[in-house]
Amino acid sequence: QVQLVESGGGLVQAGGSLRLSCAFSGRTFRTYVMGWFRQAPGKEREFVVASIWSGGSTDYADSVKGRFTISRDNAKNTVYLQMNSLKPEDTAVYYCAASRMMTMDERSYLYWGQGTQVTVSS
Repeated sequence: QVQLVESGGGLVQAGGSLRLSCAFSGRTFRTYVMGWFRQAPGKEREFVVASIWSGGSTDYADSVKGRFTISRDNAKNTVYLQMNSLKPEDTAVYYCAASRMMTMDERSYLYWGQGTQVTVSS
């Protein structure tokens, strides 16, 4: 059974930075595409970015381009999301998820973490 656990969320001032981590428990981390999603209060969950085993990624969501960076360490079974120049509209619960294919469609992601809260104050 695959389990994902996010960490690194918290409260930060606008313009600040956070680094989220997602730990993957399972046999075949390198075979999965790892994605980040987020859900703001009162809104549906949205795709942020995803990465394959080599570290290559999808395009970033337009709302985060130039500010967020995904990376992964296959030796540690961990994927990261570095978030810089944070804005109040980035406030959301952030989720990591695992898929067998490169996609932005959340319906293709097989395993999900419980999420970590990011709050950005103005």
